[in-house]
Amino acid sequence: MRKKEVMIVTGAGQISMAIARRVGYGKKIVMGDKNIENAKTIAEIMNNAGFDVEPVEMDLSSRESIKNLIAKAQEYGEIKMLVNGAGVSPSQAPIEAILKVDLYGTAVLLEEVGKVIAEGGCGVTISSQSGWRMPQLSAEEDAALATTPTEELLNLEILQPEHIKDTLHAYQLAKRCNEKRVMAQSVVWGKRGARLNDIAPGIIVTPLAVDEFNGPRGDFYKNMFAKCPAGRPGTADEVANVAELLMSEKGAFITGSTFLIDGGATSSYYYGPLKPEA
Repeated sequence: MRKKEVMIVTGAGQISMAIARRVGYGKKIVMGDKNIENAKTIAEIMNNAGFDVEPVEMDLSSRESIKNLIAKAQEYGEIKMLVNGAGVSPSQAPIEAILKVDLYGTAVLLEEVGKVIAEGGCGVTISSQSGWRMPQLSAEEDAALATTPTEELLNLEILQPEHIKDTLHAYQLAKRCNEKRVMAQSVVWGKRGARLNDIAPGIIVTPLAVDEFNGPRGDFYKNMFAKCPAGRPGTADEVANVAELLMSEKGAFITGSTFLIDGGATSSYYYGPLKPEA
C-alpha cells in the first residue's frame, strides 16, 4: 500500500467537511465521529467528489477511542494534519457531558496527536465565540486551563458543578479552555516542527444551527446575527477560508493563535447593540 500523508478529522459536520475539502486533497482523510452514520454520510459525499475518506467511530470523551483513531490513521502514513470539529452544544448535552467532550476530550486529542504529528504538520481546532462572552478569568485560572495535566483537568475548582451556572456557562468555559490549551500545546507541537491554531466561529449555518434558529433560543440567535456588523450568519466555507490560510505555507509563522470569525458579533456584544443591559 502506497503511503500517503494523513489528515485526521474529528466531528463529521459542515465545518469539518468544508475544511477537509479545502486542504485534504491528495491525502488520506480519517474521519471520526461518535455517530458513525454521520461520518459515513460525509465520507460518501467527499469520496464521490474524488477525496479519500475513511469513516471511523470515535468518542472524543474517551482517550482510548482517540488513540484508536490515531492508530488507524497511522496505518496509512504519517499524520500531517488535524482538524478537530467535534463537540456538543449547550442545547445538546448536560454540563458534565459538555466538560467531558468539549473541554477534556479536546485537550486529550491535542495532546495525543501532538505526540505523533509529523514535522511540518499543522492542526486546527474549532472553539467558539462563546469563549469570548464570559468575564475574564484570573491569570492563574487561565494558566490552569492551559497546562493542568489532562487527567486532572476536570478536578479544577472552577470546573466544579457548584461554580457552573448552566450548560451555556459550561460551554463558554470549555471553549475558553480550548483556546488556552492550543496556546500551551503549540509550544509542545513546535518541538516537533508542527503548528497548532484555533478558530472561534460565531453563528455558522449548519443543520445544527438551523435547529437552534427554530428552537427555544432561536430569537436570541436571530437577534445576534441581525445586530452584528455583518448582519448575517456565516457559512462553513468562510471558516474554511481561515483554516486554509492557517494550514498552508502562508500561515507558516502563525501558531498558538485563535482567530475569531463571527461577523463582529463579539465586538457588538462589548461595544454595540448586542451589549447586555447593565
